[in-house]
Amino acid sequence: MKKIGLSLVAAAAILFSSCGGNSSKTAVSEEQQVADQQGDPYSVDLATSKVDWKAFHKGGFAPRWGTLSLQSGELFVSDGNVTAGDFVIDMKSLKVDPASVTEADKKASDLENHLKNPDFFDVEKFAQANFKITSVSDLGASAGADAIEGANKTVSGNLTLLDSTLNISFPAKVTVSNDQVAVAAKFTVNRADWGIKFGTSEADPAEWMISKDIEIGIQVEAKKN
Repeated sequence: MKKIGLSLVAAAAILFSSCGGNSSKTAVSEEQQVADQQGDPYSVDLATSKVDWKAFHKGGFAPRWGTLSLQSGELFVSDGNVTAGDFVIDMKSLKVDPASVTEADKKASDLENHLKNPDFFDVEKFAQANFKITSVSDLGASAGADAIEGANKTVSGNLTLLDSTLNISFPAKVTVSNDQVAVAAKFTVNRADWGIKFGTSEADPAEWMISKDIEIGIQVEAKKN
């Protein structure tokens, strides 16, 4: 597949002024201690929960988007607040929406296969990614222009991609009602921070045009055990 045809990816995203969107990049720091699992456990509904990803060439050209599925997940709630959580993402489930590949000489399946190979997510070697909550706090007065509508919390957690783990923080809308919890968020990450560097060489104009940023959208629903 031609390099210029690969925008990517995953995923969240996720996240973007250089992606051509209106969001800013998510704060990234070193791996932190995972939050204690305090309170009642809620199991993630795998049928209704999902991760969306979107990426671009630099300047916002040729956007590509798709989905990833959760393999497992659990949230913990105490006194009406989410205290902890752990999510496993099935990287082999990565899909490219055919509607995002409009060029006559390109196929969504080709991009999908490339994203799964060692140039990007190497899903045969790293079949899972995971996110472990380190803290959930009330969102400050300014959520930022990129925050999802209704955002009321700041969620921080360790995101593991390939063999690298970094802590990220982003605004989220967290709703706890009766025996259900819903978490929705939108943020952007730089895949190169996790060592996914295909298309980042400034020495190769074809690769240089691929944005490093990934816009990530999260929709999670969980039910009390």
